[in-house]
Amino acid sequence: MLLHKLFDATVRRHPDKLALVCADARLSYGQIDRRSRQLARYLRGQGIAPGERVGLFLENGPGMVVAILALLRLGAVCMAFNPQTKADKLGAMLTRTRAAALLTQASLATAWRGAAEASPELRLLLVSGHGWQSASAHELPWPDGMADDGSELTDIDTAIDAHALAFISHTSGTTGLPKGVMLTHRNLASITGTIAEYLALRQDDVILSALPLSFNYGLSQLLTAFATGATLVLERSFAFPAKVLETLVRERATVFPAVPTMYAMLMALQDLSRWDLSSLRLMTSASAPLPEPLLRQLRKRLPAVRLCVMYGQTECTRISYLPPEQLDRRPGSVGRGLPGQACWLIDEHGQRLAHGSAGELVVQGDHVMAGYWEDSERTAEKLFLDPTSGRIAMRTGDLFRSDAEGWLYFVARKDDIIKTRGEKVSPHEVEQAILGIAGVRECAVTGVADALLGQAVHAHVVLEDGAVLSERDIIRHCLARLESHMAPKQVAFLDALPRTDTGKVSKRLLASAER
Repeated sequence: MLLHKLFDATVRRHPDKLALVCADARLSYGQIDRRSRQLARYLRGQGIAPGERVGLFLENGPGMVVAILALLRLGAVCMAFNPQTKADKLGAMLTRTRAAALLTQASLATAWRGAAEASPELRLLLVSGHGWQSASAHELPWPDGMADDGSELTDIDTAIDAHALAFISHTSGTTGLPKGVMLTHRNLASITGTIAEYLALRQDDVILSALPLSFNYGLSQLLTAFATGATLVLERSFAFPAKVLETLVRERATVFPAVPTMYAMLMALQDLSRWDLSSLRLMTSASAPLPEPLLRQLRKRLPAVRLCVMYGQTECTRISYLPPEQLDRRPGSVGRGLPGQACWLIDEHGQRLAHGSAGELVVQGDHVMAGYWEDSERTAEKLFLDPTSGRIAMRTGDLFRSDAEGWLYFVARKDDIIKTRGEKVSPHEVEQAILGIAGVRECAVTGVADALLGQAVHAHVVLEDGAVLSERDIIRHCLARLESHMAPKQVAFLDALPRTDTGKVSKRLLASAER
C-alpha cells in the first residue's frame, strides 16, 4: 500500500473529524486532505516529478503536515530536516541528494539561504511566513489559499509503487555527514500498521507529541494517528514541560510519546497533581534506553498510565516493544520483536545464536530500509542476504543478550564497547549502576585512550539540583556493584550532557571534549 493511502482511507471514513491541533490551528481530516492536494498540484505545476527529492525545513506545524502528505501524493521523496540544522550541514545534505526543491519558512532564513546557495540543483524554494524578500527567481512565497480546481492526482499514483522511495531520513553517524536512510512506501506503511496494532491505538485517541516530525519517532506519531483516525496534538518542542502539560489537560490527550530526556524533565516537576492527567492512558518511550530508576519513578508518580518501552532504529523505525504488563517481570528488557518480523542474535562470525546468548541483533521484515543513499559500501555493511530465509536482513550494530525465552536486553552499541585491561566493558551497564545513586540525574560513560589500560572508563555525571556527590562516591558505589575493571577511572560532573538534534546523548561530542 502507498503510505498516503492510509490517510486517504481515514478521510473517506471521517472527513469532518478533528485531525490536527497545533497552537491556534484546528484542522479536520477533510481540510488537511484539500490543502495537501492543492499543494501537490502546485508543486506538479512547478515541475516537481515523482522520484525527485524535496527537502522540508520546517518547524512542527500544519505546514509540515500538509507538505509531507503533498509530497507523498506527488510521488516525490520527502527529506525532513531538523529546523536547528546549520547552513553548511543543510547545504551538504541537499547537494548530496540532488534536491530539486526546499519547502521552508521565513524565520529559518539564516540557515536555508546559505544552504540554497550551495545547492546547485535546487530549482525551487517555497517560503512560508513574513519578513523575507526573494533574492532570486526560484524563491517563491508558500502558495496559501489556492483555489481548488477539482482536478485529481490519480494519474500520479499509477507511477508510484510500494517499492518507491517515500522518505530519505538522515541519521547521524560516528563521523562525517549523516547517512541518508532510504525508506519506501512499503517500509513505512508496514511499520505504521504494526505500531498502531501493538499499541492498540483507537479512533478516539488524542496523541500529544512534542517530538519533531523530522525525527522518525515523531513522524510515526503522525502516520499512526492519521492511519487510525486519531487526533494529533502537535507541540513545537518540549522546552517548557509545564506548558505542554497544560495542552495535554486542555485537549484531554490519551497518548503521550517521549524520549527519556523528556521524561526526566517531566519528573523534575515536583508536583504533577497540579494538572489533571486522568485522560492519559498510554506513554511510550523510544530513541534511547530508559534508565531503570527513571522508569520506576514514572511508574510511581503515574501509576494509572500504561508505559510501553520500545527499541528501534531509523533504518527500520521499530524492532521491538515491551508490553506494559511485562515491565515488572522483565526490568531492563525491550521485548522480543514485533509481529510480522524476524529477529535473532549472531556472533562475530555471523552465526545464529540460541536464546540465552549475547551477540549482535539482526532484524528482517518489510520495514527494513532499502539502503543508504548512494552509499553502497555502508549499505553492504548493514544489509545482507540471509541464507536461511533467502531474504534481506539487517545488522543493527547493537549488542544484546537474550534470556531463555528470547526476551532482549540491550548491552551496548558495538562501536561503544570499551576495551580495558583486556576486558570488554558495556557502558550501558556502568551507566545503570551510576544511575542507581540517589542524586544522579543523568550519566554517560565513554572509553578514553590510556597508555596502560588501552582504554580507561570515564563517567560523565549530571546531578539533581542540590545533590552533593564526589568522584570518590561514584567510584566507590561502582566498585561495590561491578567488577573492578568496570569502575570508572575518572568522573566528570557536568551541568548537562551534549545531545544530538533528536535528544540522544552524543558520546562523540563527549569524546571530542576529552581529547
